[in-house]
Amino acid sequence: MRHQTSLKPTNNLPVTREVQLRQSITLDDKLKFGARQDVQTFTSWEAPIMWEGVFDPLLYDQKHLQLQSSVALTVFAVGRYLDAYLKTFLTSAEKHFMLGLPVAYYVFTDLPEKVPHIELAPQRSLKVIQVKKYSRWQDISMMRMKMISEVIESEIRHHFKYVFCFDVDQEFQGRFGSEALGASVALLHAHFYKLPKDRFTYDRNPKSKAFMETGDFYYHAAVFGGLWENVKKLADACYLGIMEDKLNDVEALWHDESHLNKYFWLHKPSKILSPEYCWDKRIADKSAIVITRLVWAPKHYDTLRTP
Repeated sequence: MRHQTSLKPTNNLPVTREVQLRQSITLDDKLKFGARQDVQTFTSWEAPIMWEGVFDPLLYDQKHLQLQSSVALTVFAVGRYLDAYLKTFLTSAEKHFMLGLPVAYYVFTDLPEKVPHIELAPQRSLKVIQVKKYSRWQDISMMRMKMISEVIESEIRHHFKYVFCFDVDQEFQGRFGSEALGASVALLHAHFYKLPKDRFTYDRNPKSKAFMETGDFYYHAAVFGGLWENVKKLADACYLGIMEDKLNDVEALWHDESHLNKYFWLHKPSKILSPEYCWDKRIADKSAIVITRLVWAPKHYDTLRTP
């Protein structure tokens, strides 16, 4: 594994951005990879997989406060999804998401007048961004990559170091803290993390830009994040792939999630979140899940999704 090195500034010079990023990354060298023998805790390229018991939350919180880390959260609440999920998502995030750090919620919706008023803690804010309502839910899913890239370029990059992108039909139920921050962060899909690779539902159509014969893991597009510049690169690459597919009259199997998996296959994430960070309570085998930090809300696709 990597060895920790001293990165303290000398001669009382200001800490540069590069040194700050290196300092934050070296936090992962203090992880207790052997504390969980029941699960995989790091990858072949030495990226940590964050499970309960592997990390010290106080250590991460202290370091990120020292580095003045800040987080932008993007979430899309379009059509009936706003009424069904947004209030629960935001109120639960206020109880569990990146507590102690500056956080801004960027809510993308076609119904800005219906966004609920939420009492926010100090150093936390909410901005509503109106978006077009698409006729198909698949288009909403895929076009979010373009919108995420645009808001990073126009606003987030000037105010926040990190970006996390979430699906709205989820509820925070436990700590989702600074240990999740990293240069490039992916999430293990709760339904696939114990399955062999030949069961992963990658896009198998060679005509699609999302086509994959194999991969490392199956990642869930309900949660991804990282430094703003890396999230923008991911969003741009996924959007480009989606648009190239459209030109060729192709649609990836799982839409933006298929393209996200292809991106993380080509550009390995620096940190992976375990399914604790996005769990489906309908899964019978909970043997590896010590804590549920974010859970899937009940799905009502028959009434919520447009055709």
